[in-house]
Amino acid sequence: MTQLSSTAYTCAAQWKMWLVKVLSVIYFTAVCAAQGSQDGTPRPTLKLLSPWLDVFENEAVEFSCEDNSHDWKFSWFRNQKKVETDDDQNLEEDESSLNITSVTRSHQGVYACKALPEDNSGNSSAFSNTVNVTVYEKTPKPTVSKVPGFNPMYVGETVDFTCKVQVSSGWKYQWYKDGIELLHTSETISIHLGISEKGEYWCKATRGETTSTDISEKIQQDVLEIPVPSLKLVTPWLDVFPTERVKLSCVMNVTSDWTYTWYKDGQQVRADNVASFDSNGATLSISFASAAHAGQYNCTGHLNDRSVSSSSSSGLTLKVYDKKPTVILTQDPEYKVIFPGESVSFSCHTNVSTGWEYLWYKDSNPLTVSGNKYSISSVGITNRGSYTCKAKRGSDQAFFTDSSQAVRLEVEGNKPKPSMTQQPDVNKVYTGESVSFECEVKLSSGWVYHWYKDGTPLPIKSSSFNIHSATLSNSGTYKCMAIRDKTTYSTEHSDSRILRVSEIPVPSLKLVTPWLDVFPTESVKLSCEMDVTSDWTYTWYKDGQQVRADNVASFDSDGATLSISSASAAHAGQYNCTGRLNDRSVSSSSSSGLTLKVYDKKPTVILTQDPEYKVIFPGESVSFSCHTNVSTGWEYLWYKDSNPLTVSGNKYSISSVGITNRGSYTCKAKRGSDQAFFTDSSQAVRLEVEGNKPKPSMTQQPDVNKVYTGESVSFECKIKLSSGWVYHWYKDGTPLPINSSSFNIHSATLSNSGTYKCMAIRDKTTYSTEHSDSRILRISEIPVPSLKLVTQWLDVFPTESVKLSCEMDVTSDWTYTWYKDGQQVLADNTVSFDSDTATLSISSAAASHRGRYSCSGKLKSRSVSSIFSSVQTLGVYDTKPRVTLMQNPIHNVMHTGDSVSFSCHINVSSGWEYLWYKDDNQLAVSGNNHTISSVVRPNTGSYHCKVKRGIYNEYAVESQAVKLDIEERPLADITLLTGWSEVFSTDSLILRCRVLESQDIWNYTWFKEGHPINFSLSEKHTVTPENDPEQGLYTCKGIRTGRPSYSKTSDSFQTKNLLLKRRVLLSISGFIFFAIIAIFIGCIFLRVIRKPGNGEDKPEETDLFLTMAQLKDRDDATCPLVQYITDAELNASSKKEADENGTISGETTPLPISSQEDQAVTSESHDTTENNGGLVSFKQ
Repeated sequence: MTQLSSTAYTCAAQWKMWLVKVLSVIYFTAVCAAQGSQDGTPRPTLKLLSPWLDVFENEAVEFSCEDNSHDWKFSWFRNQKKVETDDDQNLEEDESSLNITSVTRSHQGVYACKALPEDNSGNSSAFSNTVNVTVYEKTPKPTVSKVPGFNPMYVGETVDFTCKVQVSSGWKYQWYKDGIELLHTSETISIHLGISEKGEYWCKATRGETTSTDISEKIQQDVLEIPVPSLKLVTPWLDVFPTERVKLSCVMNVTSDWTYTWYKDGQQVRADNVASFDSNGATLSISFASAAHAGQYNCTGHLNDRSVSSSSSSGLTLKVYDKKPTVILTQDPEYKVIFPGESVSFSCHTNVSTGWEYLWYKDSNPLTVSGNKYSISSVGITNRGSYTCKAKRGSDQAFFTDSSQAVRLEVEGNKPKPSMTQQPDVNKVYTGESVSFECEVKLSSGWVYHWYKDGTPLPIKSSSFNIHSATLSNSGTYKCMAIRDKTTYSTEHSDSRILRVSEIPVPSLKLVTPWLDVFPTESVKLSCEMDVTSDWTYTWYKDGQQVRADNVASFDSDGATLSISSASAAHAGQYNCTGRLNDRSVSSSSSSGLTLKVYDKKPTVILTQDPEYKVIFPGESVSFSCHTNVSTGWEYLWYKDSNPLTVSGNKYSISSVGITNRGSYTCKAKRGSDQAFFTDSSQAVRLEVEGNKPKPSMTQQPDVNKVYTGESVSFECKIKLSSGWVYHWYKDGTPLPINSSSFNIHSATLSNSGTYKCMAIRDKTTYSTEHSDSRILRISEIPVPSLKLVTQWLDVFPTESVKLSCEMDVTSDWTYTWYKDGQQVLADNTVSFDSDTATLSISSAAASHRGRYSCSGKLKSRSVSSIFSSVQTLGVYDTKPRVTLMQNPIHNVMHTGDSVSFSCHINVSSGWEYLWYKDDNQLAVSGNNHTISSVVRPNTGSYHCKVKRGIYNEYAVESQAVKLDIEERPLADITLLTGWSEVFSTDSLILRCRVLESQDIWNYTWFKEGHPINFSLSEKHTVTPENDPEQGLYTCKGIRTGRPSYSKTSDSFQTKNLLLKRRVLLSISGFIFFAIIAIFIGCIFLRVIRKPGNGEDKPEETDLFLTMAQLKDRDDATCPLVQYITDAELNASSKKEADENGTISGETTPLPISSQEDQAVTSESHDTTENNGGLVSFKQ
């Protein structure tokens, strides 16, 4: 209602304004025409400079009044009333323009202007033409509309929105969606709808910079996705058989204003006598399916009152079989014969489609069984018969299949026994042969066989048991039985079979000829042997293929030897052989392989020259090497200018080349003797010999007589003949360390001045050329100071002194400046300089003096300064050095004869002198090591060392003290354990070794003539005529694991010839025994025949025998046995006799007595030898 009232008001106002405009125009036209017609005065032209005649409040309006005939000033009129200037109406200085900046309703009317002379003289012009301006009180409200007017609409549709302002013109439009400004500015916008275009739309209009309408009414636009129809199967199955019924439905989950179109395989489905649709096409019914109805079905929806179509639905593929399905009846287990008590089940199934029900029959009689399985848990004779089944599906219009095939169930009453056979049917089988056992149950099937060897089950379940390659372990007694795989029904055991297996020998393949890599035409021979009887024939194989005899390959009578007379590439490969027993089909396994390599061509022989100079000079040495890297066993033949040389080996050397050695050299290789194989000749190497000694030419760049410091100078030495030259340069006759052909001085110094020349020497033969002509190089340069270390070391310790000198190798008119780490060094209480500062002295070094020192010189009389000298880096340690004294071995106590060494170590710097002290007394030892090879008791003491360096200001550091104690090494001693009473009953001596004055446990080493005796480490050693047929010199030494680890060696102990001594002693003993008996009898005889009278005076009797008491009181008598053993004259005679008898006697050795029995014998012997060896009485 509001919109209609506004529209009526706007129309009435427009009618009134147009009426006023028309009347004003008529009036001003009449006035102007009247004035113009009166006197012909000029008439100015009124122009509207702003765009519109109908404006809205607050808009601006601008007019101009123009007349170019005179200098005018203008007056303005609105509705015949003169216009005065105010805040909203501005006139230019000549009043030719009228500008209304913000119009109101009062500014509405008909405007005209009139011109007046500027000096107010004369008449004014006529009125100008008129302009009628209409002013609206307020801005209009635009109207918005859309086509089509549906809401909601679907994605893909197009809608047009139009915004219209009925008043005035010149409008620009702004469009909005959900409050967001759109980019469209036209009156009508067209929008292709998508989901994002859903929302509220409105507009407004603007013109100029100040005028804007209200917003229009809002229009809601909803956008929906076009729904996709859902295709569903109404009947149960998508795979059907002929005559079955099918029904499909197409559904939209929205309003029912849709109709549907059906497609099969992309083609539209039309209704016929079989296919039909419901009212809106939502259901497709096929009453009687056939092969023509098979395919993929889709449907689409169409909106009834709009041109909106959905996309195609998802597809459903209908499959129509060409015939009824086959029903298959299976038996599980599928045994043809069943035994009583076993279980069996039948399965009826068809693999085509689903939804089946199954019907069962036995001997054509129906069974009351449901489902696709029929099971008999325990079979009996009554279950024997023929079984069938069929399938059906559907209820209203059931579909039946044909009957399945018949399955016959047989039932057997007796328990079977398997029969076992062996192939080959022999008593003895060789290893490598194949043996198979077959176990068979003739009734029914489904048997799982169980095998036994020697009563032990084997992990074999098949009816056959194969031993593909028999071994000795396969020997044994075999039998079998069978068990049903599904019912576990078992048979009886079969009869047993005994298998005996013997080993087949393996042939040995050997190479008869020397090489396995040969060249074409070489011969090869291989042999194949068995380490058994000769009843074998052999078959040869190359790379798994049997070798046949031909004109090159041949065999001996039994094929044991393969001979290839002329090898070729066809013979290359791996060779094996097998043996076959002549009277049996028994073959051995293959021998180990030998791979024969046959090269495709003769080997290339390469001749090299060393050195590889193109030209050789007389006196140089050269050698040629001939080699081939293929195979082995080569001999080499040498040729010069095609003439053979008497050279053997693969090298030919000429130690001093002469002109006669000039020529072309070749070589070739051969191998083999009976049928030698020769290679082709090597490439020829030409040896050129030049007679004249070359002289190099030397050039200088730049080629001038004088060069200044900083310039670059280069010399080049060149020899035109041959190669391999190493160049040697000389300056003033002194060799320079340069070996290249060019010699460059990049920045010349005075030291480069001199006479230069060059020569060349061969790099391998040291053959030298003549010297080149000399060149004199003269250079002038500012001298550089030389920084030298006056004291000896650049790494010093605190308080050591350091002295550096800076010198020029020119006049002494130089003063010097010193720098440390780039900063000038100034004198202080520790740093001083001499008169011209040429020497820097540091009296007591400290860490602050550490750094890099350099100096520069300045000429006293001129402003000439040298560059910096070289740098000397002074290192000052933070602390004094540490001196360490080490002893090796590290033992607090040493024993005489031990070796000990001391090492004095200092951890830093160099230049040290070592001083050695014992008990603070300096030793005459130099160096950092002091070794005592064999210590003695006087070596006991406290040792230390001192290191020092420097001459004028000596710097020294002492080590710690090391205490060394020396003890006497214990002495070993040998004693004889064999007593004198045992001399007559034994042929051996027992020696014992003891370490004197020691309570430790020792092992002992025995020596004979200074050589160790390899017996046990016992303290006793037995000497017999067998181990000592001659006299021997024995010593011993104690050894143990503790310290001391060994003793001193004992004094030597020398034995006699025991056999000779025994003879002599037995002879003497016998003589003494018989002499005593004779004397005893004689005394008795004298007493009998010389009895004195009773009254006769008896002469004083002298005792012939001394009593034992008298004998003990005498110390000058010796035992005859001891006297004999120790008597030098007797030993001498024994030695003489021994020499005559071919034996050697040792030196006299005293025999100490150790046992009590020996001491008694010694005492008795001592008593009997007193009184100059007279006979001694044994009475007490």
